[in-house]
Amino acid sequence: MSSVINRVVRPVRSLLPSRCDLAQMGRAPRRDLLAGLTVAIVALPLALGFGVSSGLGAEAGLATAVVAGALAAVFGGSNLQVSGPTGAMTVVLVPIVAQYGPGGVLAVGLIAGFILVGLAVLRAGKYMQYVPAPVVEGFTLGIACVIGLQQVPNALGVAKPDGDKVLAVTWRALAEFATNPNWTAVGFAAAVAVIMLAGGRVRPTIPFSIVGVIAATAVAQIFHLDAAKPIGDLPAGLPAPSLSFLDLAALGSLIAPAVAVAALAALESLLSASVADGMTVGQKHDPDRELFGQGLANIAAPLFGGVPATGAIARTAVNVRTGASSRLAALTHAAVLAVIVFAAAPLVSRIPLAALAGVLIATAIRMVEVGSLKAMARATRSDAIILALTAVATVSLDLVYAVIIGLVVAGVLALRAIAQQTRMDQVPLDKADHSAEEHALLAEHIVAYRLDGPLFFAAAHRFLLELSEVADVRVVILRMSRVTTMDATGALVLKDAVDKLNRRGIAVMTSGVRPGHRQVLDSVGALALLRCEDREYATTPEAIVGARTFLECAGVLSAIPAQGAGTAREESA
Repeated sequence: MSSVINRVVRPVRSLLPSRCDLAQMGRAPRRDLLAGLTVAIVALPLALGFGVSSGLGAEAGLATAVVAGALAAVFGGSNLQVSGPTGAMTVVLVPIVAQYGPGGVLAVGLIAGFILVGLAVLRAGKYMQYVPAPVVEGFTLGIACVIGLQQVPNALGVAKPDGDKVLAVTWRALAEFATNPNWTAVGFAAAVAVIMLAGGRVRPTIPFSIVGVIAATAVAQIFHLDAAKPIGDLPAGLPAPSLSFLDLAALGSLIAPAVAVAALAALESLLSASVADGMTVGQKHDPDRELFGQGLANIAAPLFGGVPATGAIARTAVNVRTGASSRLAALTHAAVLAVIVFAAAPLVSRIPLAALAGVLIATAIRMVEVGSLKAMARATRSDAIILALTAVATVSLDLVYAVIIGLVVAGVLALRAIAQQTRMDQVPLDKADHSAEEHALLAEHIVAYRLDGPLFFAAAHRFLLELSEVADVRVVILRMSRVTTMDATGALVLKDAVDKLNRRGIAVMTSGVRPGHRQVLDSVGALALLRCEDREYATTPEAIVGARTFLECAGVLSAIPAQGAGTAREESA
Protein backbone atom coordinates (compact mmCIF):
# COMPACT_ATOMS: atom_id res chain seq x y z
CA MET A 1 0.00 0.00 0.00
CA SER A 2 2.81 2.39 0.91
CA SER A 3 4.54 1.75 -2.40
CA VAL A 4 1.35 2.68 -4.27
CA ILE A 5 1.04 5.88 -2.26
CA ASN A 6 4.67 6.74 -2.98
CA ARG A 7 4.10 6.25 -6.71
CA VAL A 8 1.26 8.75 -6.56
CA VAL A 9 2.86 11.25 -4.17
CA ARG A 10 6.36 11.33 -5.66
CA PRO A 11 5.36 12.82 -9.07
CA VAL A 12 3.20 15.46 -7.38
CA ARG A 13 5.93 16.35 -4.88
CA SER A 14 8.39 17.00 -7.71
CA LEU A 15 6.01 19.65 -9.07
CA LEU A 16 5.98 21.70 -5.86
CA PRO A 17 8.36 24.55 -4.94
CA SER A 18 11.65 23.55 -3.32
CA ARG A 19 14.12 25.10 -0.91
CA CYS A 20 16.38 25.83 -3.86
CA ASP A 21 13.79 28.26 -5.22
CA LEU A 22 13.72 30.15 -1.92
CA ALA A 23 17.50 30.26 -1.78
CA GLN A 24 17.71 31.72 -5.29
CA MET A 25 15.29 34.49 -4.34
CA GLY A 26 17.71 35.70 -1.68
CA ARG A 27 20.82 35.91 -3.84
CA ALA A 28 20.19 39.23 -5.62
CA PRO A 29 17.00 40.72 -4.14
CA ARG A 30 17.71 44.33 -5.09
CA ARG A 31 18.19 43.47 -8.76
CA ASP A 32 15.07 41.27 -8.79
CA LEU A 33 12.95 43.96 -7.10
CA LEU A 34 14.02 46.54 -9.68
CA ALA A 35 13.34 44.13 -12.53
CA GLY A 36 9.89 43.33 -11.11
CA LEU A 37 9.03 47.03 -10.84
CA THR A 38 10.06 47.60 -14.45
CA VAL A 39 8.02 44.65 -15.67
CA ALA A 40 4.98 45.87 -13.72
CA ILE A 41 5.18 49.26 -15.44
CA VAL A 42 5.34 47.51 -18.83
CA ALA A 43 2.60 45.05 -17.87
CA LEU A 44 0.05 47.59 -16.61
CA PRO A 45 -1.16 48.93 -19.96
CA LEU A 46 -0.94 45.46 -21.49
CA ALA A 47 -3.05 43.92 -18.73
CA LEU A 48 -5.63 46.69 -19.09
CA GLY A 49 -5.65 46.42 -22.88
CA PHE A 50 -5.94 42.64 -23.04
CA GLY A 51 -8.68 42.73 -20.42
CA VAL A 52 -10.65 45.18 -22.54
CA SER A 53 -9.98 43.18 -25.72
CA SER A 54 -11.16 39.95 -24.12
CA GLY A 55 -14.59 41.47 -23.53
CA LEU A 56 -14.48 41.19 -19.72
CA GLY A 57 -13.10 44.67 -19.05
CA ALA A 58 -9.86 46.19 -17.80
CA GLU A 59 -10.44 44.94 -14.24
CA ALA A 60 -10.37 41.33 -15.50
CA GLY A 61 -6.96 41.92 -17.05
CA LEU A 62 -5.58 43.42 -13.82
CA ALA A 63 -6.99 40.61 -11.69
CA THR A 64 -5.37 38.06 -14.01
CA ALA A 65 -2.00 39.79 -13.90
CA VAL A 66 -2.03 39.90 -10.09
CA VAL A 67 -3.45 36.47 -9.19
CA ALA A 68 -2.12 34.37 -12.07
CA GLY A 69 1.17 36.27 -12.11
CA ALA A 70 1.85 35.51 -8.43
CA LEU A 71 0.82 31.84 -8.49
CA ALA A 72 2.66 31.04 -11.71
CA ALA A 73 5.77 32.71 -10.30
CA VAL A 74 5.71 30.52 -7.17
CA PHE A 75 4.64 27.19 -8.68
CA GLY A 76 5.87 27.51 -12.28
CA GLY A 77 8.88 25.76 -13.75
CA SER A 78 10.86 28.83 -14.79
CA ASN A 79 12.73 31.26 -12.56
CA LEU A 80 12.24 34.10 -15.05
CA GLN A 81 8.77 33.57 -16.51
CA VAL A 82 6.20 36.36 -16.13
CA SER A 83 2.57 35.33 -16.58
CA GLY A 84 -0.67 37.17 -17.15
CA PRO A 85 -3.23 37.97 -19.85
CA THR A 86 -1.79 37.77 -23.36
CA GLY A 87 -2.80 38.67 -26.86
CA ALA A 88 -2.80 35.06 -28.03
CA MET A 89 -5.26 34.09 -25.31
CA THR A 90 -7.42 37.12 -26.11
CA VAL A 91 -7.72 35.86 -29.68
CA VAL A 92 -9.22 32.61 -28.37
CA LEU A 93 -11.42 34.27 -25.73
CA VAL A 94 -13.29 36.69 -27.99
CA PRO A 95 -15.44 34.03 -29.70
CA ILE A 96 -16.02 32.31 -26.33
CA VAL A 97 -17.32 35.59 -24.87
CA ALA A 98 -19.58 36.04 -27.88
CA GLN A 99 -21.05 32.54 -27.52
CA TYR A 100 -21.12 31.93 -23.76
CA GLY A 101 -20.77 35.37 -22.15
CA PRO A 102 -18.39 36.43 -19.35
CA GLY A 103 -19.45 33.57 -17.07
CA GLY A 104 -18.58 31.07 -19.77
CA VAL A 105 -15.07 32.51 -20.11
CA LEU A 106 -14.43 32.23 -16.37
CA ALA A 107 -15.70 28.64 -16.33
CA VAL A 108 -13.55 27.79 -19.34
CA GLY A 109 -10.49 29.19 -17.56
CA LEU A 110 -11.22 27.12 -14.46
CA ILE A 111 -11.65 23.88 -16.43
CA ALA A 112 -8.53 24.65 -18.47
CA GLY A 113 -6.58 25.03 -15.23
CA PHE A 114 -7.51 21.53 -14.12
CA ILE A 115 -6.57 20.19 -17.57
CA LEU A 116 -3.13 21.81 -17.28
CA VAL A 117 -2.58 20.30 -13.83
CA GLY A 118 -3.53 16.90 -15.27
CA LEU A 119 -1.04 17.34 -18.13
CA ALA A 120 1.67 18.21 -15.60
CA VAL A 121 1.00 15.08 -13.54
CA LEU A 122 1.10 13.02 -16.76
CA ARG A 123 4.47 14.57 -17.65
CA ALA A 124 3.27 15.96 -20.96
CA GLY A 125 5.54 19.02 -21.00
CA LYS A 126 8.28 17.28 -22.97
CA TYR A 127 6.08 17.03 -26.05
CA MET A 128 6.41 20.78 -26.69
CA GLN A 129 9.68 20.04 -28.50
CA TYR A 130 7.76 18.28 -31.27
CA VAL A 131 5.95 21.44 -32.41
CA PRO A 132 7.73 22.54 -35.63
CA ALA A 133 9.27 26.01 -35.70
CA PRO A 134 7.29 27.10 -38.82
CA VAL A 135 4.04 26.40 -36.94
CA VAL A 136 5.21 28.55 -34.02
CA GLU A 137 6.34 31.36 -36.32
CA GLY A 138 3.15 31.13 -38.36
CA PHE A 139 0.72 31.41 -35.50
CA THR A 140 2.86 34.15 -33.88
CA LEU A 141 2.52 36.15 -37.09
CA GLY A 142 -1.21 35.38 -37.22
CA ILE A 143 -1.68 36.38 -33.58
CA ALA A 144 0.10 39.67 -34.20
CA CYS A 145 -2.27 40.41 -37.10
CA VAL A 146 -5.35 39.50 -35.07
CA ILE A 147 -4.24 41.59 -32.06
CA GLY A 148 -3.72 44.59 -34.31
CA LEU A 149 -7.08 44.12 -36.04
CA GLN A 150 -8.87 43.73 -32.69
CA GLN A 151 -7.72 47.21 -31.69
CA VAL A 152 -9.19 48.94 -34.74
CA PRO A 153 -12.58 49.85 -33.13
CA ASN A 154 -10.98 51.45 -30.05
CA ALA A 155 -8.26 53.09 -32.16
CA LEU A 156 -10.95 54.64 -34.37
CA GLY A 157 -13.11 55.62 -31.39
CA VAL A 158 -16.17 53.63 -32.49
CA ALA A 159 -18.22 51.10 -30.57
CA LYS A 160 -17.10 47.54 -31.18
CA PRO A 161 -19.44 45.95 -33.75
CA ASP A 162 -21.09 42.63 -32.92
CA GLY A 163 -19.40 39.43 -34.05
CA ASP A 164 -16.43 37.23 -33.25
CA LYS A 165 -14.71 37.14 -36.65
CA VAL A 166 -11.99 39.74 -36.49
CA LEU A 167 -11.95 40.55 -40.22
CA ALA A 168 -15.70 41.16 -40.30
CA VAL A 169 -15.61 43.26 -37.11
CA THR A 170 -12.74 45.36 -38.46
CA TRP A 171 -14.57 46.01 -41.72
CA ARG A 172 -17.72 47.15 -39.87
CA ALA A 173 -15.64 49.40 -37.62
CA LEU A 174 -14.04 51.05 -40.65
CA ALA A 175 -17.49 51.59 -42.19
CA GLU A 176 -18.72 53.17 -38.95
CA PHE A 177 -15.67 55.44 -38.78
CA ALA A 178 -16.21 56.56 -42.37
CA THR A 179 -19.72 57.63 -41.40
CA ASN A 180 -18.75 59.34 -38.14
CA PRO A 181 -14.95 59.88 -37.92
CA ASN A 182 -13.28 60.38 -34.51
CA TRP A 183 -9.87 61.84 -35.26
CA THR A 184 -9.09 62.42 -31.58
CA ALA A 185 -9.08 58.69 -30.89
CA VAL A 186 -7.00 58.04 -34.00
CA GLY A 187 -4.50 60.67 -32.87
CA PHE A 188 -4.14 59.13 -29.40
CA ALA A 189 -3.68 55.60 -30.75
CA ALA A 190 -1.16 56.68 -33.38
CA ALA A 191 0.80 58.86 -30.96
CA VAL A 192 1.14 56.13 -28.32
CA ALA A 193 2.15 53.55 -30.94
CA VAL A 194 4.78 55.89 -32.42
CA ILE A 195 6.16 56.74 -28.96
CA MET A 196 6.52 53.04 -28.14
CA LEU A 197 8.10 52.01 -31.45
CA ALA A 198 10.39 55.01 -31.91
CA GLY A 199 11.36 55.28 -28.25
CA GLY A 200 12.04 51.56 -28.03
CA ARG A 201 14.57 51.84 -30.85
CA VAL A 202 16.46 54.68 -29.15
CA ARG A 203 16.22 53.55 -25.50
CA PRO A 204 14.99 49.95 -25.31
CA THR A 205 15.35 49.85 -21.50
CA ILE A 206 12.75 52.61 -20.92
CA PRO A 207 9.10 51.45 -20.69
CA PHE A 208 7.71 53.86 -23.30
CA SER A 209 4.30 52.17 -23.15
CA ILE A 210 3.58 53.69 -19.75
CA VAL A 211 5.09 57.01 -20.89
CA GLY A 212 2.72 57.16 -23.84
CA VAL A 213 -0.31 56.15 -21.77
CA ILE A 214 0.42 58.74 -19.08
CA ALA A 215 0.91 61.45 -21.70
CA ALA A 216 -2.33 60.56 -23.50
CA THR A 217 -4.27 60.49 -20.21
CA ALA A 218 -2.88 63.87 -19.17
CA VAL A 219 -3.74 65.47 -22.51
CA ALA A 220 -7.27 64.04 -22.40
CA GLN A 221 -7.85 65.39 -18.87
CA ILE A 222 -6.27 68.80 -19.39
CA PHE A 223 -8.15 69.57 -22.61
CA HIS A 224 -11.35 67.76 -21.57
CA LEU A 225 -11.43 65.71 -24.74
CA ASP A 226 -14.73 63.87 -24.52
CA ALA A 227 -14.00 62.04 -27.77
CA ALA A 228 -11.20 60.17 -25.97
CA LYS A 229 -13.40 57.61 -24.25
CA PRO A 230 -11.78 56.40 -20.97
CA ILE A 231 -11.64 52.85 -19.60
CA GLY A 232 -14.33 53.59 -17.05
CA ASP A 233 -14.68 52.90 -13.33
CA LEU A 234 -12.49 50.19 -11.86
CA PRO A 235 -13.12 48.49 -8.50
CA ALA A 236 -10.65 49.52 -5.79
CA GLY A 237 -9.28 46.06 -5.10
CA LEU A 238 -9.82 42.49 -6.18
CA PRO A 239 -13.29 40.97 -5.87
CA ALA A 240 -13.87 38.28 -3.26
CA PRO A 241 -13.40 34.70 -4.52
CA SER A 242 -16.64 33.37 -6.00
CA LEU A 243 -17.97 30.42 -7.98
CA SER A 244 -21.16 32.22 -8.96
CA PHE A 245 -20.16 32.10 -12.64
CA LEU A 246 -20.42 28.31 -12.76
CA ASP A 247 -23.45 26.95 -14.58
CA LEU A 248 -23.35 23.20 -14.01
CA ALA A 249 -25.87 22.59 -16.78
CA ALA A 250 -23.59 24.24 -19.36
CA LEU A 251 -20.30 22.63 -18.29
CA GLY A 252 -20.52 19.89 -20.92
CA SER A 253 -20.59 22.40 -23.78
CA LEU A 254 -17.57 24.23 -22.32
CA ILE A 255 -15.21 21.24 -22.42
CA ALA A 256 -14.15 21.79 -26.05
CA PRO A 257 -13.27 25.50 -25.63
CA ALA A 258 -11.55 24.66 -22.32
CA VAL A 259 -9.34 22.12 -24.08
CA ALA A 260 -8.47 24.76 -26.66
CA VAL A 261 -7.59 27.28 -23.95
CA ALA A 262 -5.49 24.71 -22.08
CA ALA A 263 -3.64 23.75 -25.26
CA LEU A 264 -2.84 27.38 -26.01
CA ALA A 265 -1.80 28.10 -22.41
CA ALA A 266 0.54 25.11 -22.46
CA LEU A 267 2.02 25.96 -25.84
CA GLU A 268 2.56 29.66 -25.23
CA SER A 269 3.86 29.21 -21.67
CA LEU A 270 6.39 26.54 -22.62
CA LEU A 271 7.46 28.57 -25.65
CA SER A 272 7.94 31.66 -23.49
CA ALA A 273 9.94 29.67 -20.91
CA SER A 274 12.15 28.32 -23.72
CA VAL A 275 12.75 31.87 -24.95
CA ALA A 276 13.79 32.89 -21.41
CA ASP A 277 16.25 29.98 -21.26
CA GLY A 278 17.76 31.05 -24.58
CA MET A 279 18.28 34.61 -23.34
CA THR A 280 20.27 33.53 -20.28
CA VAL A 281 23.16 31.29 -19.29
CA GLY A 282 22.59 28.47 -16.82
CA GLN A 283 18.78 28.74 -16.67
CA LYS A 284 16.62 25.79 -17.69
CA HIS A 285 12.91 25.49 -17.03
CA ASP A 286 11.01 22.39 -15.94
CA PRO A 287 8.21 21.97 -18.53
CA ASP A 288 6.01 19.77 -16.33
CA ARG A 289 6.28 22.09 -13.37
CA GLU A 290 5.54 25.03 -15.66
CA LEU A 291 2.29 23.36 -16.72
CA PHE A 292 1.47 22.75 -13.06
CA GLY A 293 2.05 26.41 -12.16
CA GLN A 294 0.00 27.65 -15.10
CA GLY A 295 -2.75 25.20 -14.14
CA LEU A 296 -2.96 26.55 -10.58
CA ALA A 297 -2.87 30.12 -11.91
CA ASN A 298 -5.80 29.44 -14.24
CA ILE A 299 -7.79 27.71 -11.51
CA ALA A 300 -7.40 30.69 -9.19
CA ALA A 301 -7.70 33.63 -11.63
CA PRO A 302 -11.39 33.03 -12.56
CA LEU A 303 -12.32 32.96 -8.87
CA PHE A 304 -11.26 36.62 -8.73
CA GLY A 305 -12.86 37.57 -12.04
CA GLY A 306 -9.72 37.05 -14.13
CA VAL A 307 -9.39 35.63 -17.64
CA PRO A 308 -7.23 32.60 -18.57
CA ALA A 309 -3.51 33.37 -18.37
CA THR A 310 -0.30 32.13 -19.96
CA GLY A 311 3.37 32.90 -19.80
CA ALA A 312 3.92 36.22 -21.57
CA ILE A 313 6.88 36.33 -23.95
CA ALA A 314 7.13 40.14 -24.09
CA ARG A 315 7.02 40.63 -20.30
CA THR A 316 9.34 37.67 -19.73
CA ALA A 317 11.85 39.18 -22.17
CA VAL A 318 11.72 42.52 -20.32
CA ASN A 319 12.23 40.65 -17.05
CA VAL A 320 15.37 38.94 -18.37
CA ARG A 321 16.80 42.08 -19.98
CA THR A 322 16.44 44.09 -16.77
CA GLY A 323 18.55 41.61 -14.80
CA ALA A 324 16.08 39.29 -13.10
CA SER A 325 17.64 36.14 -11.65
CA SER A 326 14.86 34.49 -9.62
CA ARG A 327 11.12 34.22 -9.09
CA LEU A 328 11.22 37.27 -6.83
CA ALA A 329 11.06 39.54 -9.89
CA ALA A 330 7.80 38.02 -11.19
CA LEU A 331 6.34 38.12 -7.66
CA THR A 332 7.30 41.78 -7.36
CA HIS A 333 5.58 42.49 -10.68
CA ALA A 334 2.35 40.96 -9.34
CA ALA A 335 2.65 42.83 -6.01
CA VAL A 336 3.17 46.22 -7.71
CA LEU A 337 0.11 45.65 -9.90
CA ALA A 338 -1.89 44.70 -6.78
CA VAL A 339 -0.89 48.01 -5.16
CA ILE A 340 -2.03 49.86 -8.28
CA VAL A 341 -5.36 48.03 -8.18
CA PHE A 342 -5.96 49.05 -4.56
CA ALA A 343 -4.43 52.54 -4.54
CA ALA A 344 -4.68 53.99 -8.05
CA ALA A 345 -7.90 52.60 -9.52
CA PRO A 346 -9.47 56.10 -10.04
CA LEU A 347 -6.42 57.27 -12.00
CA VAL A 348 -6.23 54.12 -14.09
CA SER A 349 -9.93 54.42 -14.97
CA ARG A 350 -9.23 57.69 -16.81
CA ILE A 351 -6.85 56.14 -19.35
CA PRO A 352 -8.30 56.56 -22.88
CA LEU A 353 -9.22 53.33 -24.62
CA ALA A 354 -7.55 54.64 -27.76
CA ALA A 355 -4.25 54.92 -25.86
CA LEU A 356 -4.46 51.26 -24.84
CA ALA A 357 -5.27 50.40 -28.44
CA GLY A 358 -2.06 52.15 -29.48
CA VAL A 359 -0.10 50.12 -26.92
CA LEU A 360 -1.46 46.84 -28.27
CA ILE A 361 -0.96 47.84 -31.91
CA ALA A 362 2.70 48.61 -31.17
CA THR A 363 2.97 45.31 -29.26
CA ALA A 364 1.56 43.44 -32.26
CA ILE A 365 4.09 45.10 -34.57
CA ARG A 366 6.93 44.15 -32.22
CA MET A 367 5.80 40.52 -32.23
CA VAL A 368 6.64 40.22 -35.92
CA GLU A 369 10.29 39.19 -36.28
CA VAL A 370 10.91 40.01 -39.94
CA GLY A 371 14.36 38.44 -40.00
CA SER A 372 13.11 35.19 -38.51
CA LEU A 373 10.19 35.04 -40.94
CA LYS A 374 12.49 35.61 -43.93
CA ALA A 375 14.89 32.91 -42.74
CA MET A 376 12.05 30.44 -42.22
CA ALA A 377 10.49 31.21 -45.61
CA ARG A 378 13.83 30.74 -47.37
CA ALA A 379 14.74 27.51 -45.56
CA THR A 380 12.59 25.12 -47.60
CA ARG A 381 9.40 25.30 -49.60
CA SER A 382 7.69 23.09 -47.01
CA ASP A 383 8.60 25.46 -44.16
CA ALA A 384 7.25 28.43 -46.13
CA ILE A 385 3.97 26.61 -46.85
CA ILE A 386 3.50 25.61 -43.20
CA LEU A 387 4.22 29.14 -41.97
CA ALA A 388 1.84 30.78 -44.47
CA LEU A 389 -1.00 28.31 -43.90
CA THR A 390 -0.77 28.63 -40.11
CA ALA A 391 -0.76 32.43 -40.26
CA VAL A 392 -3.70 32.63 -42.68
CA ALA A 393 -5.70 30.10 -40.65
CA THR A 394 -5.07 32.09 -37.47
CA VAL A 395 -6.52 35.24 -38.99
CA SER A 396 -9.40 33.67 -40.93
CA LEU A 397 -10.39 30.83 -38.56
CA ASP A 398 -9.00 30.74 -35.02
CA LEU A 399 -5.76 29.89 -33.26
CA VAL A 400 -6.64 26.33 -32.27
CA TYR A 401 -7.65 25.35 -35.80
CA ALA A 402 -4.56 27.13 -37.09
CA VAL A 403 -2.23 25.09 -34.87
CA ILE A 404 -4.01 21.86 -35.82
CA ILE A 405 -3.76 22.72 -39.52
CA GLY A 406 -0.11 23.64 -39.15
CA LEU A 407 0.72 20.41 -37.32
CA VAL A 408 -1.19 18.26 -39.81
CA VAL A 409 0.42 19.90 -42.84
CA ALA A 410 3.86 19.71 -41.20
CA GLY A 411 3.30 16.03 -40.45
CA VAL A 412 2.19 15.26 -44.00
CA LEU A 413 5.13 17.09 -45.55
CA ALA A 414 7.55 15.43 -43.12
CA LEU A 415 6.18 12.00 -44.01
CA ARG A 416 6.47 12.86 -47.69
CA ALA A 417 10.10 13.85 -47.22
CA ILE A 418 10.86 10.67 -45.27
CA ALA A 419 9.05 8.53 -47.83
CA GLN A 420 11.16 10.02 -50.61
CA GLN A 421 14.28 8.80 -48.81
CA THR A 422 13.18 5.18 -49.25
CA ARG A 423 15.07 3.62 -52.17
CA MET A 424 15.04 0.24 -53.82
CA ASP A 425 18.23 -0.09 -55.85
CA GLN A 426 19.19 -3.04 -57.99
CA VAL A 427 22.64 -4.23 -56.95
CA PRO A 428 24.97 -6.49 -58.99
CA LEU A 429 25.83 -9.95 -57.75
CA ASP A 430 29.37 -10.07 -56.39
CA LYS A 431 31.69 -11.48 -59.08
CA ALA A 432 34.28 -12.33 -56.46
CA ASP A 433 32.09 -15.12 -55.14
CA HIS A 434 31.45 -16.82 -58.51
CA SER A 435 33.23 -17.79 -61.69
CA ALA A 436 32.62 -15.72 -64.81
CA GLU A 437 30.45 -18.45 -66.35
CA GLU A 438 28.42 -18.95 -63.19
CA HIS A 439 28.01 -15.20 -62.66
CA ALA A 440 26.63 -14.81 -66.18
CA LEU A 441 24.12 -17.59 -65.62
CA LEU A 442 23.06 -16.22 -62.23
CA ALA A 443 22.75 -12.67 -63.53
CA GLU A 444 20.50 -13.93 -66.28
CA HIS A 445 17.95 -15.33 -63.85
CA ILE A 446 18.50 -13.56 -60.48
CA VAL A 447 18.07 -9.91 -59.56
CA ALA A 448 19.01 -8.44 -56.17
CA TYR A 449 17.53 -5.27 -54.66
CA ARG A 450 18.78 -3.37 -51.63
CA LEU A 451 16.12 -1.51 -49.65
CA ASP A 452 17.33 1.70 -47.97
CA GLY A 453 15.35 3.83 -45.52
CA PRO A 454 11.95 3.43 -43.86
CA LEU A 455 9.34 1.05 -45.25
CA PHE A 456 6.07 2.48 -43.91
CA PHE A 457 2.68 3.60 -45.17
CA ALA A 458 3.93 6.77 -46.87
CA ALA A 459 6.48 4.88 -48.99
CA ALA A 460 4.80 1.48 -49.34
CA HIS A 461 2.76 2.24 -52.46
CA ARG A 462 5.79 3.38 -54.47
CA PHE A 463 7.73 0.32 -53.25
CA LEU A 464 4.96 -2.01 -54.48
CA LEU A 465 4.84 -0.35 -57.90
CA GLU A 466 8.62 -0.64 -58.37
CA LEU A 467 8.74 -4.26 -57.26
CA SER A 468 5.79 -5.21 -59.46
CA GLU A 469 7.72 -4.07 -62.53
CA VAL A 470 10.31 -6.85 -62.10
CA ALA A 471 10.32 -9.08 -65.23
CA ASP A 472 12.34 -11.74 -67.05
CA VAL A 473 13.88 -13.20 -63.89
CA ARG A 474 13.23 -16.32 -61.85
CA VAL A 475 14.51 -15.16 -58.42
CA VAL A 476 14.35 -11.81 -56.61
CA ILE A 477 16.60 -11.26 -53.59
CA LEU A 478 15.55 -8.47 -51.21
CA ARG A 479 18.43 -7.21 -49.08
CA MET A 480 16.71 -5.69 -46.03
CA SER A 481 19.48 -4.92 -43.54
CA ARG A 482 19.26 -1.19 -44.34
CA VAL A 483 15.52 -0.84 -43.75
CA THR A 484 15.43 1.63 -40.85
CA THR A 485 11.81 1.27 -39.78
CA MET A 486 8.75 -0.69 -40.81
CA ASP A 487 5.06 -0.43 -39.96
CA ALA A 488 2.11 -2.73 -40.59
CA THR A 489 1.38 -1.11 -43.97
CA GLY A 490 4.93 -1.67 -45.14
CA ALA A 491 4.84 -5.28 -43.97
CA LEU A 492 1.52 -5.91 -45.71
CA VAL A 493 2.81 -4.40 -48.94
CA LEU A 494 5.91 -6.59 -48.72
CA LYS A 495 3.74 -9.67 -48.22
CA ASP A 496 1.51 -8.65 -51.14
CA ALA A 497 4.53 -8.12 -53.41
CA VAL A 498 5.98 -11.53 -52.48
CA ASP A 499 2.64 -13.19 -53.11
CA LYS A 500 2.21 -11.51 -56.52
CA LEU A 501 5.72 -12.40 -57.65
CA ASN A 502 5.25 -15.99 -56.50
CA ARG A 503 2.07 -16.27 -58.59
CA ARG A 504 4.10 -15.13 -61.61
CA GLY A 505 6.60 -17.93 -60.97
CA ILE A 506 9.24 -15.64 -59.46
CA ALA A 507 10.73 -16.82 -56.19
CA VAL A 508 11.42 -14.10 -53.56
CA MET A 509 14.21 -14.52 -51.02
CA THR A 510 15.15 -12.12 -48.25
CA SER A 511 18.37 -11.48 -46.38
CA GLY A 512 19.30 -9.44 -43.34
CA VAL A 513 15.84 -8.91 -41.80
CA ARG A 514 16.44 -7.00 -38.59
CA PRO A 515 15.22 -8.50 -35.29
CA GLY A 516 13.14 -5.40 -34.60
CA HIS A 517 11.20 -5.87 -37.85
CA ARG A 518 10.38 -9.53 -37.33
CA GLN A 519 7.39 -8.92 -35.08
CA VAL A 520 5.55 -6.68 -37.55
CA LEU A 521 6.37 -9.01 -40.46
CA ASP A 522 5.22 -12.01 -38.46
CA SER A 523 2.00 -10.30 -37.36
CA VAL A 524 0.81 -9.90 -40.98
CA GLY A 525 1.99 -13.35 -42.12
CA ALA A 526 4.90 -12.17 -44.29
CA LEU A 527 7.51 -14.23 -42.44
CA ALA A 528 5.37 -17.35 -42.61
CA LEU A 529 5.12 -16.92 -46.39
CA LEU A 530 8.93 -16.87 -46.67
CA ARG A 531 9.64 -19.57 -44.12
CA CYS A 532 7.31 -22.11 -45.67
CA GLU A 533 9.62 -22.21 -48.71
CA ASP A 534 12.85 -21.72 -46.69
CA ARG A 535 13.53 -18.45 -48.46
CA GLU A 536 14.67 -16.26 -45.53
CA TYR A 537 18.43 -15.97 -45.04
CA ALA A 538 20.72 -14.19 -42.63
CA THR A 539 23.18 -12.90 -45.25
CA THR A 540 23.17 -12.13 -48.95
CA PRO A 541 25.77 -14.81 -49.90
CA GLU A 542 23.52 -17.41 -48.29
CA ALA A 543 20.54 -16.07 -50.24
CA ILE A 544 22.55 -16.32 -53.51
CA VAL A 545 23.43 -19.93 -52.75
CA GLY A 546 19.76 -20.60 -51.99
CA ALA A 547 18.75 -18.94 -55.26
CA ARG A 548 21.22 -21.07 -57.20
CA THR A 549 19.92 -24.22 -55.53
CA PHE A 550 16.37 -23.24 -56.41
CA LEU A 551 17.30 -22.69 -60.06
CA GLU A 552 19.18 -26.00 -60.25
CA CYS A 553 16.18 -27.85 -58.82
CA ALA A 554 13.97 -26.10 -61.35
CA GLY A 555 16.30 -27.22 -64.16
CA VAL A 556 17.15 -23.67 -65.13
CA LEU A 557 20.85 -23.95 -64.19
CA SER A 558 23.17 -26.92 -64.65
CA ALA A 559 25.10 -28.15 -61.63
CA ILE A 560 28.17 -25.93 -62.03
CA PRO A 561 30.55 -26.19 -59.05
CA ALA A 562 30.25 -23.11 -56.89
CA GLN A 563 33.94 -22.21 -56.80
CA GLY A 564 33.61 -19.40 -54.36
CA ALA A 565 30.71 -20.69 -52.38
CA GLY A 566 32.87 -22.25 -49.71
CA THR A 567 34.78 -19.07 -49.10
CA ALA A 568 32.07 -16.57 -49.79
CA ARG A 569 32.54 -13.42 -47.83
CA GLU A 570 29.94 -12.91 -45.10
CA GLU A 571 29.03 -9.48 -46.30
CA SER A 572 26.48 -7.36 -44.52
CA ALA A 573 23.08 -8.45 -45.75
